Amino acid sequence: MKTLPDYLRMDLDILSVGLNPSVNSVRGGFYFATPQNRFWRALNKSGLIDVQLEPSKESMDVLYNQYAIGFTDVVKRPTPGLSDLSAADFKKWAPILRDKIVEYRPRITWFHGKVAFEKFLRYGEKKPAQVSWGRQRQRLGGSIAFVTPNTSPANAAFSLADITAWYKKLACLQRRLASGGASRP
Repeated sequence: MKTLPDYLRMDLDILSVGLNPSVNSVRGGFYFATPQNRFWRALNKSGLIDVQLEPSKESMDVLYNQYAIGFTDVVKRPTPGLSDLSAADFKKWAPILRDKIVEYRPRITWFHGKVAFEKFLRYGEKKPAQVSWGRQRQRLGGSIAFVTPNTSPANAAFSLADITAWYKKLACLQRRLASGGASRP
């Protein structure tokens, strides 16, 4: 199965976790490759980074190497959409993600969408939870969990401004952690 590679290592500030790779992203070879996806536009306005990045593999490398932002998914099997995923996909992949979070210990584990976090909790942690936007109460292997709206074009309920506002809150949390304002998990 062809999928996107994980961008994982120790000492990540943020581990970005999508639900699963889109077919377009696998074809393009990088995360959030669908042209209508709002990730890159929100990221550029968020304060998480201080450069403007265009959607590309090279930009992924900049995020990973210069900003300590890694990437993975709850499910690594690419599909056209959420409806193409089954419970078996989550049963297989969510525990693997849990093990990655425990092993690599990112400061923040950033889930793109409530569905991604809910599915992770249900199948990876074996616990249902009430999911809200932003910082979550539970930690994941010491990592702070943070949830923002999914940037997929299929998620029209949130505007680019809404998504960017949540990314800015994530940037504030990241800065507080970097300055010692909150303890490292």
